[in-house]
Amino acid sequence: MAIFKDHLELLIFRIFKSLIFILPRKFCLVWGKTLGLIFYYLDKRHRRISLSNLKIAFGKELTSSDLKRVARGTFMHYGSSLMDIIKFSSLAEKRKTALIRVEGEKNLLTALQEKKGAILFTAHYGSWEIVPFYVSKFGKLSVIARALDNKRLEKELHKLRTNLGAKVIYKHLATKQILQSLRAKELVAFLIDQNVQKHQAIFIDFFGRKAATTPSLAAFFLKTQSPIIPVFCFPTPSHHYHIQILKPLEIELEGDYQQQVLKITQICTKIIEVQVRKNPEYWFWIHNRWKTRPDQAEEDRFEQ
Repeated sequence: MAIFKDHLELLIFRIFKSLIFILPRKFCLVWGKTLGLIFYYLDKRHRRISLSNLKIAFGKELTSSDLKRVARGTFMHYGSSLMDIIKFSSLAEKRKTALIRVEGEKNLLTALQEKKGAILFTAHYGSWEIVPFYVSKFGKLSVIARALDNKRLEKELHKLRTNLGAKVIYKHLATKQILQSLRAKELVAFLIDQNVQKHQAIFIDFFGRKAATTPSLAAFFLKTQSPIIPVFCFPTPSHHYHIQILKPLEIELEGDYQQQVLKITQICTKIIEVQVRKNPEYWFWIHNRWKTRPDQAEEDRFEQ
């Protein structure tokens, strides 16, 4: 049964990809938004998760109707974004470049002058999959990813990512390859905004509630001293991509190793929160971000 399911998912993906490659881009964007809206109403489980997450983040600031509006916008955005990532990968190099607007390129160039490589971080926000196409022009870039359970579909996504300029490092093989890349003065990109299992997590404030977060970015920074650079990408009303590269972080380290890891991860997470607040519908509220909980005593201390 699992093999049949894997083959069916692969077939559906290839059919969609073939259609997207031949259809006009603007049609694909509208098609994606429409499918996203349909899934908002049909997918009760993920609609419930997104509304629950939004209530945690904005329950004191937005009305119930506003929360539903943002949730619908999230489903529509990710429907459109999925279509456009596939479409973007099919475009000629010149056309891809013409669709990108960049803010803060100097910040990346300045960091690379240190000859220590760079640790980039972003979130499941906007059009993050487009970032490698631009950033890889400045040096070899690796992105950290978790392989899909469907190995056949994973091969398709691997091709898509490499087509956009990234080398994929899978989490179960990550430590050695990441260190090798950074010591070779290359760039490594992390997404640090998803829930992780308790034994892998440190608990960081995210929208006023403790969130289980990977400490890996901070750990690699402490090992390599490679500059940490926040990078975000989001669509514009004219259907271009706006890539925003912020200044490398200046972090004053104090305390023991664990305190340093907590401080670095909290700073990075706060930057993500600030970005999400600007355009909430661009973040992946469908993901159960606050699923893993700390020990009750720790949670009670934080609430106080």
